[in-house]
Amino acid sequence: MFLRRKHSQKDDSDQRDSKVSELRTAIGPLSGRSAKYCTDACLRRYLEARNWNVDKAKKMLEETLKWRLTYKPEEIRWHEVAHEGETGKVSRANFHDHQGRTVLIMRPGMQNTKSAENNIRHLVYLLENAIMNLAEGQEQMSWLIDFTGFSLNTSIPIKVARDIVYILQGHYPERLAVAFLCNPPKIFEAFYKAVKYFLDPKTAQKVKFVYPKNKDSMELMKSYFDVEDLPGEFGGNGTLKYDHEEFSRLMAEDDVKTAKFWGIDDKPYHIANGNGHSAAEVAPEPAAPIAQRVS
Repeated sequence: MFLRRKHSQKDDSDQRDSKVSELRTAIGPLSGRSAKYCTDACLRRYLEARNWNVDKAKKMLEETLKWRLTYKPEEIRWHEVAHEGETGKVSRANFHDHQGRTVLIMRPGMQNTKSAENNIRHLVYLLENAIMNLAEGQEQMSWLIDFTGFSLNTSIPIKVARDIVYILQGHYPERLAVAFLCNPPKIFEAFYKAVKYFLDPKTAQKVKFVYPKNKDSMELMKSYFDVEDLPGEFGGNGTLKYDHEEFSRLMAEDDVKTAKFWGIDDKPYHIANGNGHSAAEVAPEPAAPIAQRVS
């Protein structure tokens, strides 16, 4: 029985490798950033998202390549979206989950702007940044969503939520490992029901509602995170205060890595401190090796 299972696993692996080769042949020759984007790991994610149907994965991938050519997410720089992040409504955590995955922290109650396009652009920037900071061999990230201060006044419109879901599912397939919605208020339930309508069933299964005072919720959180790293608002013992100036410096450094990876000749620019005055100049000079290629 053990040998049969071992052979079955090898057969599955061989079949999936064959599907990757088939998809690569189907999309044809690529050049430039499209070629750099379409690694084997990337193709696997698109196949996984379409249940290993090559034709459907091909269509999905081609739509992403068209989107990336026009939207150019790899060219977004922090100084272009920094105003969206002043309150820390979305940021990259300084810790990882037990699997070593990058963690994004979202605070919808800290919503500070009304522009749908700028909100989406800010999120796309941080998705690209999170991917760039994934460990070698890691393809997914985890989300922690803190609903402190959330109200109807701070919630984004359903249409914007729908557009975000479309981008996440259509152009970042299999990037999300799990999303913890921490202590969501009752008023969020109606909002989520509307948003869930647009979610793929596989994505919906990754969404976990957790409550710090609930024992089962905390056990679930501990299975994903070190309680000493986990901030108090998520039921842990850690502290994580968002410092916009410090985070801006970190993002500016990462922008150099991003430009180097994609072969983009960025011009030096100034990042502003909390008072809006120029704090430092960042130029695309040689940086430390990137942890993982974007795929």
